[in-house]
Amino acid sequence: MQVKSIQWKEDHLLLLDQRKLPKQTIYFKIQTLQEVIQAIKNMVVRGAPAIAIAGMYGLVLYLKSLKQKPSWNEVLLQLENLKESRPTAVNLRLSIEKFLHVFETQWENLSYLELTNQVEKFAIEEENIDIQTNLKISQNGTNLFGNPKTLNLITYCNTGAIATAGIGTALGIIRELHKRNFFVTVYVLETRPYHQGSRLTTWELMEENIPCYLLCDNMAAWLMQHKKIDAVIVGADRIAMNGDTANKIGTYSLSISALAHNVPFFVAASQTSFDFTIESGNLIQIEMRSEEEITRNSFIRNENNEIIYSEGILAPIGVKVLNPAFDVTPAQNITAIITEKGIIQPVNKETIQKTIT
Repeated sequence: MQVKSIQWKEDHLLLLDQRKLPKQTIYFKIQTLQEVIQAIKNMVVRGAPAIAIAGMYGLVLYLKSLKQKPSWNEVLLQLENLKESRPTAVNLRLSIEKFLHVFETQWENLSYLELTNQVEKFAIEEENIDIQTNLKISQNGTNLFGNPKTLNLITYCNTGAIATAGIGTALGIIRELHKRNFFVTVYVLETRPYHQGSRLTTWELMEENIPCYLLCDNMAAWLMQHKKIDAVIVGADRIAMNGDTANKIGTYSLSISALAHNVPFFVAASQTSFDFTIESGNLIQIEMRSEEEITRNSFIRNENNEIIYSEGILAPIGVKVLNPAFDVTPAQNITAIITEKGIIQPVNKETIQKTIT
C-alpha cells in the first residue's frame, strides 16, 4: 500500500514524519508557513519534489493565517525564507519562480479571498503534476529494460512515494518493473549519515513485497564485483545544463564504482530538477548539515532545532566534522537520465536541451 507523505486538509497540512520511520508512521500537523520551513530544515519532509509541494501548501497556510491580503513585498520576504530552507534541491526554487510568474502581475488586482483560493488551486495543481510526472518517468524507465526478466538493481537514498507526491522517481521505475512482472531484486545502500536507504527505501519496498537486501554504503563495489548487477538507479536534486547531477552524498562514489564495473548508471528525475541557470555542477550550492548526524547514532530534533533524543555516541566529543549533504556526479559517469519527457542519452548539453526544452 502506497503511503502519501503529503496530505492537504484545507486549513492544515499533514506531513509524514520521515524522521520516525520505519519505527512509527506518524503525521506531523502543520498550520503555518514557518512550521513548513522548519519541517523542511529538520527533514520531517524530504525529497526534492515533496519539499517543493510542501512549500507551496505553506504559502496557502500563510495567506489563510493573515485573514487579509499581505503586500507583495511581504510575500517576497516569505518566499525568500522558504527558498533558503533547502538550498541544493532546485525543485523548490523553480516552484517559487513559477508562483512569482503566475501571481506577481495580478496580486494587486485580486481580493484576499480570490488570491487565497487561487494559491490553493496552484498548490493542488503542483501536487497533481508531480503525480503524473512520476507515472511518466516510471513508464519511460521501464522501457529501457525490454521484456520481463530477472533484474538485480542498486538504488541509493530514497526516491519513492514519500519523497514525492506520486509513486516516486527511481523507486517509481522499480515499482513499475515489479508491476510488469519483472523478477526484481533491489540492493539498497544505507545512505549515511541520515540512513534514507536503510530507514525509508527498504520500508517502502517491503510494504510492496519487492525483494530487497540492505548493504552498507562501502559495500557497493564488492557487490558489483561479486554479483551480476543490471543497473544502478538513483534520483537527483539538481541537474546542471551539461548533465552534472547533484544528489545525496555518496552518489558520486557509487557512479565511479558502476563505471569501473561496466554497470549502467541511470538517473531518474523530472524536468523540474534541471537548472538551466548554471552551466556545470561546479556552480551547485552544496548544503552543509549538522555534526550530530555523523557523531551520534540516531537523533531527533524538535521544532526549535534542539536534540530531544539521541542514542549512541560514535565519535569523541569535540571532534571537527564535515557533513556535506550532497555531491555532484559528472555527466560522463551517467549512462542516461530518465525524465517524463523521454530518455536523455548520451548525457550532455545538446541532448538535454533537445529532450527537455
